Amino acid sequence: MAEQKVVVENHQTPAVGDFDGSSKKPPRRNKYAMACGILASMTSVLLGYDVGVMSGANEYIEKDLHVSDSQIEILAGIINMYSLIGSAMAGRTSDWVGRRYTIVIAGAIFFAGALFMGFATNYAFLMFGRFVAGIGVGYALMIAPVYTAEVAPASSRGFLTSFPEVFINTGVLLGYVSNYGFSKLPLHLGWRFMLGVGAIPSILLAVGVLAMPESPRWLVLQGRLGDAKRVLYKTADTKEEAELRLADIKEAAGIPLECDEETVQVPKMKSSGSGVWRELLLHPTPAVRHVLIAGIGIHFFQQASGIDTVVLYSPRIFEKAGITSTDKKLLATVAVGVSKTVCILISTFYLDRLGRRPILLASVGGMVLSLVTLASVLAVINSHPDEKLMWAIVLCIAMVLTFVGSFSMGLGPIAWVYSSEIFPLRLRAQGSGICVAVNRLMSGINSMTFLSLYKAISISGAFFLFASIAAASWVFFFTLLPETRGRTLEDMEVLFGSYHRWRSVAKKLKNNEIRSATGGDGKNNGEVRLAVTGKTENAEG
Repeated sequence: MAEQKVVVENHQTPAVGDFDGSSKKPPRRNKYAMACGILASMTSVLLGYDVGVMSGANEYIEKDLHVSDSQIEILAGIINMYSLIGSAMAGRTSDWVGRRYTIVIAGAIFFAGALFMGFATNYAFLMFGRFVAGIGVGYALMIAPVYTAEVAPASSRGFLTSFPEVFINTGVLLGYVSNYGFSKLPLHLGWRFMLGVGAIPSILLAVGVLAMPESPRWLVLQGRLGDAKRVLYKTADTKEEAELRLADIKEAAGIPLECDEETVQVPKMKSSGSGVWRELLLHPTPAVRHVLIAGIGIHFFQQASGIDTVVLYSPRIFEKAGITSTDKKLLATVAVGVSKTVCILISTFYLDRLGRRPILLASVGGMVLSLVTLASVLAVINSHPDEKLMWAIVLCIAMVLTFVGSFSMGLGPIAWVYSSEIFPLRLRAQGSGICVAVNRLMSGINSMTFLSLYKAISISGAFFLFASIAAASWVFFFTLLPETRGRTLEDMEVLFGSYHRWRSVAKKLKNNEIRSATGGDGKNNGEVRLAVTGKTENAEG
């Protein structure tokens, strides 16, 4: 049996849109793709607004409806549990009706939920409104990054897919401002206006999304090659990139590359998403298993490190630090919203320049340091109950701002960017749905157990726990997450499957030098050249 070599060639699309490999000036960002990504990402405002507004509204709800701390914990965190249902439904829905109409569905559901909450007359009615709104939040969180990743050119995918987190932070800030503005109203009206106002942006977004094109990848899976080509010509940096992206998508969808008809017949399983769960969970390839571990892991650690707890309960944290005035607590929470919103601009503008890993690791490092310092300061304050330590109050506020700022510059947006770009085309909607489900589950657990946790082990103990989780996440990210900057979505899977040994694979791919010896038939001078498309081919003698 003759020796046969396998050479893997890296057909990565250059991040600057230059397809001949030469170093030319990067093209300007595609304004049409940017507008589509921004509009789709604005649905994330819905979650951010809900998280931000509940941090202040829960105090007024507790007084007006005469409910306990435990009921408030459940009320605040249960929307994340409800959103699990929405995110699970959104994956299949987006395969059936398309990414664009799924965004419209998300806005319509949240609109109904916000109205129910605004007109709630008792705790049970309010919980029903949270249920409906949670379904809408789950839909929005799953579909916005998927749509944006599928529309964006490779050169600006990180920039555009970070926008969901930008608008989550914007929503949080708007929620804080709403708390402060409506806090002057009578008790029974203030919290209802805080929650009900969330209906306004949802309906505007649902209508605006109708002006956007459908995802070209979904169009190809429906056999609508002509429509997909027209969308790609509008959203790609160059015509050559559009043609390469179309060829990659056609190959991933099982459509012959030479097929150039307006519409083609696609096998039902490919177009409807049938059989995806089997490929994703029951019989995954090593590459798909690595992708799933990476996607679930980054979303698990994003929430397990305590970000939603800090955002949702920041007024109580500031009260524990020694701030007793309601106005001052609300103003301090507005500062938290400003810090989250400003710091996310770092990742928005540098993800495609510096890469995902450097920013992610720096972000998590800052989170660990700020959490350890915050926990230590709160321990000092707790040991001096009869004294008002001004330096400790200032340092506590500074560490909360540093923590949310560090989160927003890296782990916050990168979790959405990363999970939306690493799954293969056929698994992308459901894979992203699983990641969102894990994200919301951990957020709900944190939100509904934080008050009980800090009563059991002290508030400083709770933050030491979050710091240890964040430190573990740094090790996980450093070990298992490859760099994905500049690669096309169809080329992504080649980086995965070697787990902690991904660095050697990435280095060889970069130098175009991967060669492994297998048995062969001696044809082609003993070499078989494989494009990096995420597929695995076996050479048999």
